[in-house]
Amino acid sequence: MNLQALDWGILGPAFCAGLIVLATHVPLGQQVLRRGIVFIDLAIAQIAGLGVIAADAMGWEPEGLAVQIAAVCAALLGALLLTFTEKRWPEVQEALIGVLFVLAACAGILLLADNPHGGEHLKDLLVGQILWVRYDQLPAVAVLTGILLAIWLGAGARLGRLGFYGLFAVAVTASVQLVGVYLVFASLIVPALASRFHAPRRRLLIGYGVGVTGYASGLAASAVLDLPSGAVVVCALVVIGIAAGALGTYRHAAD
Repeated sequence: MNLQALDWGILGPAFCAGLIVLATHVPLGQQVLRRGIVFIDLAIAQIAGLGVIAADAMGWEPEGLAVQIAAVCAALLGALLLTFTEKRWPEVQEALIGVLFVLAACAGILLLADNPHGGEHLKDLLVGQILWVRYDQLPAVAVLTGILLAIWLGAGARLGRLGFYGLFAVAVTASVQLVGVYLVFASLIVPALASRFHAPRRRLLIGYGVGVTGYASGLAASAVLDLPSGAVVVCALVVIGIAAGALGTYRHAAD
């Protein structure tokens, strides 16, 4: 255990990145749970990651504009496809989302097959390297997140199927490159589940509370225990989410 590892210079950018991810993922996660399409986040995140892998395979600059465009375009194409399938075959939408996730994951593995660092790239995509986030990466993502959040809060109910999937795809694309696929999924679903049995007017507040506490405690624990940050934050989110969900269930039963 190393308490000196609690260095804000390292943990600060990572925590701020987590707050940016939570800003859109908490309200979007509640909508995803309501629609019953839980695995859409994994699928869209994996498709966005496939765009990044494809751009890397073509030799594009890892943090360049071309890579960002490739990731967004890939995610939007996936969103368009899911919009079509939800309209055409709504009864099997969740299964189709799962198939799309597996297909994108396998395509990424194939693109990385000849890359000597392929395993490391794949791990970074899934688990993320949140402690590597720098402050100079955050302003552009924060502005984009603010725009997406304003659109969602202002016109969420009027966006329709295509608007929801499109906004969701852009939000996930921005997030997955900061924190990885697993943390994006956990940030979307765990707060939504934890707040489900609380009063409707408090669900958003409970969701944000679970998310912020999970990131803060997870990052601190990973630094002190010298463990992979992404994995520890996911575990912290789940533990805190279970506690918050149990409290909500108890209050619901008492009422």
